[in-house]
Amino acid sequence: MTETFKSKQLRSGLWNTVNERYPGSMITKDSYVPLANITKPISESRLTFVSTAGVQPKGTMPFDTVHPVGDYTYRKVPSHLKQEDLEIHQLKYPTFGANEDINVIFPIKRLQELADEGVIGGLTDHFFSFIGYNMDPTLLEETLAENIADAVVKDHADIALLSPA
Repeated sequence: MTETFKSKQLRSGLWNTVNERYPGSMITKDSYVPLANITKPISESRLTFVSTAGVQPKGTMPFDTVHPVGDYTYRKVPSHLKQEDLEIHQLKYPTFGANEDINVIFPIKRLQELADEGVIGGLTDHFFSFIGYNMDPTLLEETLAENIADAVVKDHADIALLSPA
């Protein structure tokens, strides 16, 4: 890999940061995350949102927040829902503020406003949420991340906004 290519990575040293913050994970990857080129203006692009917030539509199966190695499932969150249609099942971060206004962690209303104003071309039918407590990096990368990536592609997203909780 050339030094020029490395400088265009999303964040060089990402895995070092992950390992410093979560010593139990000890990811030893030396690969880089390539940046994708945006092929059309953002005002014409359909956006999806992917988050570790553990947000889900009310009445759907709660995440398993007590399993010792985590939960490797995700929830589809219809992008047309209102914030009061959503709930959080999380034990790994304080959710008081998010329960008061879910937009602080899952900005569904703000993204709907940006789409309505034409700042972004539109929203995909779904957003995607999972919990960030996943202690098996292989299962996280090869199962959960691949499943979400497939779902994002099937939803015809042009761009994805990724956010940790």
